[in-house]
Amino acid sequence: QVQLVESGGGLVQAGGSLRLSCAASGRTFKSYVLGWFRQAPGEEREFVAAVSWSGGSTHYADSVKGRFTISRDNAKNTVYQQMNSLKPEDTAVYYCATGPLAVVTGTPRTYSYWGQGTQVTVSS
Repeated sequence: QVQLVESGGGLVQAGGSLRLSCAASGRTFKSYVLGWFRQAPGEEREFVAAVSWSGGSTHYADSVKGRFTISRDNAKNTVYQQMNSLKPEDTAVYYCATGPLAVVTGTPRTYSYWGQGTQVTVSS
């Protein structure tokens, strides 16, 4: 199995920035896609961004384009999500995920390994 651990969440005012990290370990995962998802209370988990470990292809939800940047450091087995110009509607628990069936344009159901999540709260 693959273990994913998120970090970097916190409380920030609107317009501020946060940098999330996802450290991966376990069996082979660098042939997979790594995605970021978020879930607010009472809402479904939604796709935010994804990157492939090898090819570097990226995909972003329309709601975060131009504000969020996903990147990966293959040597450190870590994926990052830089979040700028944060808005109150970005408030959610953020999860990183991966899996053999995941693609950069995939939905949460295509990802089989998930981290525990990190809380991001943006105040107005």
